[in-house]
Amino acid sequence: MVLVMMRTILHVDMDAFYAAVEQRDNHKFRGRPLIVGSDPKGGKGRGIVSTCSYEARRFGVHSAQPVSKAWRLCPQGIFVPPDMAKYARVSGMVMKILADYTDMMEQISIDEAFLDVTGCLRLSGTGKEIAAKIKNRIFGELRLTASVGVAPNKFLAKVASDLEKPDGLVVVEPGREKEFLAPLPIRCLWGVGPKTGEVLKKIGLQNIGQIPAVAPHDLERLLGETGLRLWRLSQGIDDRPVEPAEGRKSIGHEITFEKDTADFDLIHASLLALTEKTARRMRLEKTRGRTVTVKFRKEDFSTFTRRTTIGETVDTVEKIFPVALDLMKGLFQKGARVRLIGVSVSNLQVDSTSRDDAQLDLFRQSSHKEQKLAEAVDDIARRFGDRSITRATLVSQKLHGRKQAQTAVP
Repeated sequence: MVLVMMRTILHVDMDAFYAAVEQRDNHKFRGRPLIVGSDPKGGKGRGIVSTCSYEARRFGVHSAQPVSKAWRLCPQGIFVPPDMAKYARVSGMVMKILADYTDMMEQISIDEAFLDVTGCLRLSGTGKEIAAKIKNRIFGELRLTASVGVAPNKFLAKVASDLEKPDGLVVVEPGREKEFLAPLPIRCLWGVGPKTGEVLKKIGLQNIGQIPAVAPHDLERLLGETGLRLWRLSQGIDDRPVEPAEGRKSIGHEITFEKDTADFDLIHASLLALTEKTARRMRLEKTRGRTVTVKFRKEDFSTFTRRTTIGETVDTVEKIFPVALDLMKGLFQKGARVRLIGVSVSNLQVDSTSRDDAQLDLFRQSSHKEQKLAEAVDDIARRFGDRSITRATLVSQKLHGRKQAQTAVP
């Protein structure tokens, strides 16, 4: 007989991370609705919200929202540009704290990570006790709050960490997975946005606990592979292991639009923002990749991916975004409404080049010019703050100008 050890997984998610760092560092922002993102330009800005404080969320502002809409919802809000160099520094401090508890850590973004602490329980206490220690250290050392979910798998831990934000700690006990999920709204399932929610609502499904009663093949007929995945998740089934950086197959981000859209300007801007997040995360984790993939889901839930492998490993927006944009143009059809897009980079390898060597190579290796320039930009931002250099803004303006010169999107 084979005994399978029940895993203990933590999902640690910083609360409104960018906004919380800004409020921590500037007392004038505390208790005020703070929106981190591009300049709203009096409601005419074209960018999106990176994140916002909980005070701003009360007005309906949320991340990935067009900044023009955020301005209309909360014109009294304080709008500040993101300081990514500062956030990366703080993120590194957070991840260092997490790494003190287990080497089985999977950082999934600049402000969140999964930890498998199964092998640490005898030394460090229960999952809940470890979570409490982590929260206390993050607040004590960094003056920031984190919400933590503790559960037997990654999906349940992620759901749990979202339930009592900010500064929450929710535990899903083994054997009570279905009981935990049953009363929660269907939108808590990964992959359920407004559109999928409406489809499920039409067949009488409101809460997660109602889904297991539906035959899996009926959900598959209704939603394709997504239906089968939702059926498994509704029962708390998720077998994915925590993958440390060296075992990860790809790094990427995706976004489900608030409303299905045929606006290529919005798709273009969102793809650029996703690429920026992906490249920043790769550099943070000292990882480079060779294969760029885009994901594209239409309003009828049909999903397509396109990928291409380039001749060098990359980790910069300048290298990744033009490839991703070409792939996206190949999928986009004028007038077709889009539900979700994503970008990822795979075929990864650890970048072991030291920063000092990289700076010397800036003048020696012209084939890596843009990579070295990105590292130089990172150095300037670390020394003088992200606002002292506007690499991302310049890239956006350059690409926008190029796009305006085109007569049509292929």
